[in-house]
Amino acid sequence: MPQSNLPILIIEDSPEDYEAIVRALGKLGVANPIYRFSYGEDAFDFLKHRGPFFKHGAETRPGLLILDLNLPERSGHEVLRQIRSDPALELIPVVVLSSSANLREAERCYQAGANSYIVKPSGSAEFNDVIRRIKEYWLDVVTLPTRPDTPEVVVPKPGVTEPAP
Repeated sequence: MPQSNLPILIIEDSPEDYEAIVRALGKLGVANPIYRFSYGEDAFDFLKHRGPFFKHGAETRPGLLILDLNLPERSGHEVLRQIRSDPALELIPVVVLSSSANLREAERCYQAGANSYIVKPSGSAEFNDVIRRIKEYWLDVVTLPTRPDTPEVVVPKPGVTEPAP
């Protein structure tokens, strides 16, 4: 089920890495709104609609968050822990996209609630392939959680029919 209307939040301090992600998504035809923050605190203010982001409504709640770990001031680990400890945000899928191939780093992220941990490839073709796979899985295959203000829709199981009124 395509998730083309859900915003993507990218928390990445490297302008080069951010541009590479956006360029790869654009080549894949991704039309989702994309929001970017270099600082974890600004991203969390955006998610909580605080400070300069007070006027943003619930429609800006991302369907997917791509998170770098090495951020200025507040680390990606802290951002992840904060998101997972907030009932209004805890269901947002978080893909950690890190330059660290350290298995302990990945384990630490999974323990904090990351949905995926992906090591940033160094080559542009490999990087584009990783972004394609993220797009295919998170935007084309999975069903993402609905926003809290979205009414629940019950989909019957295949082969099960609803009783006639």
